[in-house]
Amino acid sequence: MSRPALYISRLLPDSVMTAAQERFQLVNKPSEMAPSWDALKAGLGDADAAICILTDRIDAAMLTDLPRLKILANYAVGYNNIDLAAARRRGILVTNTPDVLTESTADLTWALILAVARRVAEGDAYVRSGAWPGWTPTQMLGTDVSGKMLGIVGMGRIGQAVARRAAGFNMRICYHSRTAHVPDRLVASWERRSLTDLLRDSDFVTLHVPLTAETQHLIGPDQLALMKPTAFLINTSRGPVVDETALVSALRQRRLAGAGLDVFEQEPVFHPSLGELREVVLLPHLGSATLATRVRMGMICLENIEALFAGLAPPNLVT
Repeated sequence: MSRPALYISRLLPDSVMTAAQERFQLVNKPSEMAPSWDALKAGLGDADAAICILTDRIDAAMLTDLPRLKILANYAVGYNNIDLAAARRRGILVTNTPDVLTESTADLTWALILAVARRVAEGDAYVRSGAWPGWTPTQMLGTDVSGKMLGIVGMGRIGQAVARRAAGFNMRICYHSRTAHVPDRLVASWERRSLTDLLRDSDFVTLHVPLTAETQHLIGPDQLALMKPTAFLINTSRGPVVDETALVSALRQRRLAGAGLDVFEQEPVFHPSLGELREVVLLPHLGSATLATRVRMGMICLENIEALFAGLAPPNLVT
């Protein structure tokens, strides 16, 4: 019996590619570069199954005239890149990779919190420049993290993992979420707040919400105006959750102390002024970027596809 034809839109870690080649008939040789619209369309047209990534825009037009395609395995927790209604109409299943990147993304969130508070990237650049004259008492003074208020917007798995780590810094935790959450037995209390109160009271605000119509520009001019001028904004969720133009304005006017961003509104493009601001740390979407996490994400995609062709329901079915 012939193996199902599989299209992979982007090069995945070696062990995932090896497993894919052993289990399926690959219809393309993926690269690290994004495929063009035409190449993506052609690849999906030749395949029984496909692994796509969050930046592959798979809309209704992309999903037309694909008689072979039975499943789209999205290499991500989110799936806002796929038109789910169009996929459903055409009988194409969509899966994702939940749970696997919780800890790595929470770790990176904390890397950004510490980086902006203690001016890590700025200090690294200073030393590398050769201009550092040596230690002085007033040099590059940052902000304490310990004992401060951490506001978490979105208290899902990642938000809760970030909160658990905050216990080691003796931080007070407030959060904004549609549902209430009870902290682990050994973790300090978490206080549920309105978004307005959270923004007003927090020293660090970190975002962990999916991208939906409701969360598009969830943090805009009005919300930034509520924050303390000594506060920091961290975003490891989705770029469009933050209005970058409004963020730049707040930073330039010193109405916000700094920001740590792993995601942007129009990746890989970002607001040009962000790169000019020393109080901003910018990362190239590294939230899940550990080898173990990225391998596991790929294996989950393969497991979802294998389940379908074995006559089973894919374990991570979205629609």
